[in-house]
Amino acid sequence: MITKATIKDIPALTILINSAYRGETSKKGWTTEAHLLEGKRTDEPEMTEIFLDPKNTILKFTENDKIIGSVLLVEKGHQLYLGMLTVSPELQNSGIGKKLLAEAENHAKSLGLSSIIMTVISVREELVAWYKRHGYVDTGKREAFPESEIHTTVSAEPLEFIYLEKVL
Repeated sequence: MITKATIKDIPALTILINSAYRGETSKKGWTTEAHLLEGKRTDEPEMTEIFLDPKNTILKFTENDKIIGSVLLVEKGHQLYLGMLTVSPELQNSGIGKKLLAEAENHAKSLGLSSIIMTVISVREELVAWYKRHGYVDTGKREAFPESEIHTTVSAEPLEFIYLEKVL
């Protein structure tokens, strides 16, 4: 079931997001960034900031009272920014990500927004291809990957974000 997450979900969301993006547990899924970055993907203070901004919504996918997927949605002008699409590593390739993506699109339409944008690390070719199969296109825009106190780049090649967009 997909519902709007609340501030009380922060501990479970933080664990889920970090388990899917970084560390050994993330290697059980195909969307890991562990070969590119060390450290955490997020922490509870960052998640709290996200929840306190009224332009942000986090949707959660719950099964048997456990959060097994989530996505961050941010209203940015006439667009919806989609970030941190997360599915528990053991459950990736089961359709949960596709359902969260569809619900994100419904959310954007309900707000009267014309498109969804996102950033993906350019070297994550399999993830870029997945989004393209779901109607997202490379806008050509690039941005340097930001430095952070909570993670360290371990990739030999420089990382950059590419911008993907889907017009609704």
